[in-house]
Amino acid sequence: MTCGAAIVELRPPSDVMRLRRMGASFPTRLSFLRTLLRRLAAEQAKIKRPVWNIDAEGFGHAVYCVELGGFTYSLVAVSTDLPPEQRTDRVIATAWDTTYVLYDGVPDPAEIARIVARAPKQEAARFTERDLVLSRANKSVRLFAHVIERLQAGKQPDADLVRQTGYLMRTTAVYGNGKFGIADRSVIADRPGLSGPFMAEMLTVWLIREFTHDLVEHIGGATLAPNLKRHLGIGNSTGLGMAPFLVSHPILLNAWVTARETALARVRAIPALSSDQVERIYTLTVRAAEHLAQWDVPDAIGQSRIDVLRREWPQVAALMTPDAMSGADPLEHLWQSAAGVSIDTQELLAALLIEPFGALVDDLTDEMATDQIAELAPAMTCAELHVILTRDWAWAERDFDAKEACSQFWYVSQAKAEPRFGLRHEDPGAELESPLDIARQVSRLTKDLSHKGTVADFLAIHPHHRSAVRRVQSHAHAPYSEIRDNLIGEECLPIDMLRCKLAFFGAAKFDPKSDRWTRVTLCQGAPLADELTAGNADDWWLPTFAGSS
Repeated sequence: MTCGAAIVELRPPSDVMRLRRMGASFPTRLSFLRTLLRRLAAEQAKIKRPVWNIDAEGFGHAVYCVELGGFTYSLVAVSTDLPPEQRTDRVIATAWDTTYVLYDGVPDPAEIARIVARAPKQEAARFTERDLVLSRANKSVRLFAHVIERLQAGKQPDADLVRQTGYLMRTTAVYGNGKFGIADRSVIADRPGLSGPFMAEMLTVWLIREFTHDLVEHIGGATLAPNLKRHLGIGNSTGLGMAPFLVSHPILLNAWVTARETALARVRAIPALSSDQVERIYTLTVRAAEHLAQWDVPDAIGQSRIDVLRREWPQVAALMTPDAMSGADPLEHLWQSAAGVSIDTQELLAALLIEPFGALVDDLTDEMATDQIAELAPAMTCAELHVILTRDWAWAERDFDAKEACSQFWYVSQAKAEPRFGLRHEDPGAELESPLDIARQVSRLTKDLSHKGTVADFLAIHPHHRSAVRRVQSHAHAPYSEIRDNLIGEECLPIDMLRCKLAFFGAAKFDPKSDRWTRVTLCQGAPLADELTAGNADDWWLPTFAGSS
């Protein structure tokens, strides 16, 4: 049905792939969590809890099992008594309130014992190919204690406190893809349900959420009201460790953005809307306004952007008059009419327009994982390479001798093996710089490139340009693969890269703590384990807090 879908022109990469716009991303129905939950719901998956070895204080271990795509996966959750002085979200932490392993299959007692012993050590331990994902999470101490206290008193927790916090625990890492001995992605890449990007990690997060609910109900001796439980997602603290991924996986980034942009273009090309579709858009517009009203952050810059969204969203809603929505090409007219609002509001509108049209766009999620890699084409002529540079890479040209153009540098911390961001003219270590200076690399390539001979001839003389040449050649077939900004310039804010990736995961309620790390909420509003078969299991885009059941 969707293969022949009408389409308008996709937004140009020169607009879409700028840091500021990437840093305004919102989750969509193509986000990985949404895709996973749709699959679980379609398969009517049931969660089993064969092991619950948790004491009255909430310490011990539990096992959750779920079948997906014909395979069974198990979350082994370990809860420990963590002294308050050891609790930190920083990557230097060596102990956590809870730790987790997503296991391939159903672990027997010996395997459970192995995981229970090793999971709390995280990076300090080693794991096996049966272990698919490694994670850890800390309590949101105030809300966790409050919920237990109220449940033990036979009451429900304070609704305002639940709304303001939104999670009982927050993860500080969700590791996949071969780290510390766990399975490489190739083990699950072809499995139904886990073949998409980060599906195993998203399954882990959703099961962790289920565990946090069960844990407080177990300690509190009572059941949380469904509306409160549904609003309690999983928090996440994400820093610089995630940012370089978008640079080091350009072909994958292209697949993600192409899917989203194609979805937006398909929707904008809809020639007419039914009355039900119009009503659905109106409902989602109101929901988005409520979500914005419930989203506050301490960061002044972040809050100012939310304030702009709150002011502009009614202006966008005012464009959705009955006449406009019942006319020809209504969504394209709406999109063009809203062109003057801020980047943040434009991206919220893009997410809104995609949301009601699953039948038209959901097939695009099949293209968001790719095994393609950047490959060198040595037979290309230098003249052909020059044409690509002129056409696609003019944005990279600048004076890299100027301090402001190279004021920052990326490197990997020796202590934690995690990416870091330094000030070149103040901090030591620039000689250990990671090669994320894509604009500078391509600028230098352009200066050295001859118009004669082949790329092979050129690289025989200038082998240090090999990586840049391969990147430029690959980009010619993957237009959304490059962030079109200088990643070592003083204007680079890593948090824009973080938000872009986290929005593709399905995160919301971005709560920046600096320009280098943020807290977010995952799975907020998502169906609970016993709600997967409900008809509205996929209706949780930009969830809002419901004060009563």
